[in-house]
Amino acid sequence: MKYLKIFAPATVANVSCGFDSLGLAIDNLGDQMSFEKSDEKGIRIKKITGASLPTDINKNAAGVVANAMLQQVSPNFGIDIEIHKGYKPGSGLGSSAASAAGAAFGVNQLLGNPFSLLELTQFAMLGEEATCGSPIADNVSAALYGGFVLVRNYDPLDIVKIPVPIELRLVCIHPEVTVKTKDARDVLPKEIPLKNAVKQWANVGGLISGLYSNDYELIGNSLVDIIVEPVRKHLIPHFDLVKSTAIKAGALGAGISGSGPSIFALCKGDANMNKVYDAVKNAYKTTSINFSIITSEVNTQGIKILEQY
Repeated sequence: MKYLKIFAPATVANVSCGFDSLGLAIDNLGDQMSFEKSDEKGIRIKKITGASLPTDINKNAAGVVANAMLQQVSPNFGIDIEIHKGYKPGSGLGSSAASAAGAAFGVNQLLGNPFSLLELTQFAMLGEEATCGSPIADNVSAALYGGFVLVRNYDPLDIVKIPVPIELRLVCIHPEVTVKTKDARDVLPKEIPLKNAVKQWANVGGLISGLYSNDYELIGNSLVDIIVEPVRKHLIPHFDLVKSTAIKAGALGAGISGSGPSIFALCKGDANMNKVYDAVKNAYKTTSINFSIITSEVNTQGIKILEQY
């Protein structure tokens, strides 16, 4: 293979109760990336569209990941990369993770697939660390594995892929405001009352059980975050309006995607998804803030190959 073009999905992390441990992949929102072998050794980012990002491989998530992989394998060729961002960085939808995971997947393909999915996740985490300051795995693992993922452990890294009920749908609204990851981290509580921790653990268990058993009511009842959401929601304009509107319109539950400002809602079936989409869209139109909104299935495949030769 000399050339590869892929789709790297956007992701929702935390999924309410699963702070830094749960993530899911979005089916119809993400980046397109291309990888081409070159006689000139090393990694080069030749082009970036859709966002103003550095092409310096030491400052770009994709470049950091690709360079680390080539240093391990030392092939007799180099790789030229193009990145076409399908959504804005800083959206709370795993923008850097899409680039990092996409780079890990694409480079692995051109190298002849020497690395496992778990190893690709570890490489992709380097891109997250370079751009976000922390080697988190929830977004990159969701992009690589597809569907829902649980980051069960970091040392050693253990990723569990969780089944997705066939009628599960997603509505996601992105208010065009900036929420800095540092600000979102700074408001987190340093200590958590035991009774709150127990409730949160129970909700994570309930959510995973509901996904395995196709129990939509249990999924909805478990999409509750009593630890992070209460201290972060003030960073997102009209969060309570979006959440209450979505649930009133039939959503199973709603919450902050990653560190925000995007807000997601999970729904059962296309009809409910469309009702939630219309209700949230109409409600947010009453504010003075620009926004975009999408509907989607959950991407169960992960990164998709669009073209290769």
